[in-house]
Amino acid sequence: MTNQKQIRKLLIANRGEIAIRVIRTAQEMGIRTVAVYSEADRTAPHVRLADEAVCLGPAPSAESYLKMDDIIAHCLRLGVDAIHPGYGFLSENATFARKVKEAGLIFVGPSATAIEVMGDKISAKNAVTAYDIPLVPGTKEAVEDVAIAKEKAAEIGYPILIKASAGGGGKGMRIVEREEDFEEQMERAVSEAVSAFGNGAVFIEKYIQSPRHIEFQILGDQHGNIIHLFERECSVQRRHQKVIEEAPSAILTEEVREAMGKCAVDVARACDYFGAGTVEFIVDNELNYYFLEMNTRLQVEHPVTEEITGVDLVKEQLRIAEGKTLSLKQEDLTIKGHAVEVRVYAEDPTNNFLPDIGTLKKYQSAGGPGVRMDDGYEEGMEVPIYYDPMLGKLITYGNDREQAIQRMLRAINNFQVQGVETTLSFCHFVLEHEAFRSGNFSTKFVEEHFSPELLASQDKGAEQIAVALVAKLMQEAETAKSSGAKTVAKTSKWKNRIR
Repeated sequence: MTNQKQIRKLLIANRGEIAIRVIRTAQEMGIRTVAVYSEADRTAPHVRLADEAVCLGPAPSAESYLKMDDIIAHCLRLGVDAIHPGYGFLSENATFARKVKEAGLIFVGPSATAIEVMGDKISAKNAVTAYDIPLVPGTKEAVEDVAIAKEKAAEIGYPILIKASAGGGGKGMRIVEREEDFEEQMERAVSEAVSAFGNGAVFIEKYIQSPRHIEFQILGDQHGNIIHLFERECSVQRRHQKVIEEAPSAILTEEVREAMGKCAVDVARACDYFGAGTVEFIVDNELNYYFLEMNTRLQVEHPVTEEITGVDLVKEQLRIAEGKTLSLKQEDLTIKGHAVEVRVYAEDPTNNFLPDIGTLKKYQSAGGPGVRMDDGYEEGMEVPIYYDPMLGKLITYGNDREQAIQRMLRAINNFQVQGVETTLSFCHFVLEHEAFRSGNFSTKFVEEHFSPELLASQDKGAEQIAVALVAKLMQEAETAKSSGAKTVAKTSKWKNRIR
């Protein structure tokens, strides 16, 4: 049944940059906002920006941001109309979506049924079969018996991929190159899937070597209208999680883009989808593409789509949740310019991207023409151990890919962080690398092109330049002093930027 209710008050069941992102659009639409927070986030910016805020409990997510019933109870007490889940936490929890609706509230997202169908990789693939969606060769149902699974792997042909049916983020995933390694890797995949998701079901598919990860943004309303807003290139990853995204992709032809966009819309149609969602594909080096999965929420990387289309995706989410028809048609959309996003994680890229915690002794993000920063931290704040280590997202826009990249390099150079290690130096390395600049890269970028030693040598080179510059300026100052002139020495921001 279609919602036909104006949202006057919105609770954002999330934290950090995405909570701020939703609050800002809601304010522009005249919607009052309620923030939620854990005790660790009591002084966070999203708490101050909202019209009201309520504490959910102690820092651990299970005792705060994941407490469904408490969140709903606060909504009913405060006269809230709708809940926006952001991404992560409860955003793809079908039980939560169902409870929100049963409480008479609006869930700013798809139906619980759509979340369930697309939340399981096997049911998702079964759902799209009626639409002739390209799928990677593999099993159609979950496999638990090792002997049967081994037979299926032999039929498909090595290398194969063992993949947890539930979940993502690379958990419960194993690449098997040889038949003699199959049983051990299957046992490990099942064990990890049970530990991470409480579900040991796995399926087997052909492993596409050196693929691209390209996804399409879709929007659907509650009246059956669905459109796509073009693609995002998300192939630069570590631990199967994205670090750099851009839109559009540097490799898609117009013909392939149109075909993939139609597939994305059909995937959404297969589960009667409404709201904002993302259909993910893997693409081989011959531009053959295969449906991977659908994320039934707003993506971290949604800003690059907003930059090239001019569409506020959060505004569209809220309009759809109110029961309104889409404000756009497919023919209204065109790609304008190019956008790049880097995720600024509190991680040490020289130590296998190990998450870092500490106090942000210095935190000055970048600005200037074509630069956007979506973040949830301020100088002096603690980076806690309890949540995802992402500090924020740095986005640049240009008339073309080269301008967007150059603006990003400038923005990274001007971004100063002290107190925690970050991925900024790694992102700078990627953006200057020939493979990235040429567009000839895959999800194996880190494996094929990166090593911690490369950053160490980069840092050493920058330090040597800084020392030489200071020495030169000091020499000039001595010369000027003897002649009665004055000069001011400047030091490089490089070392500050990457610390």
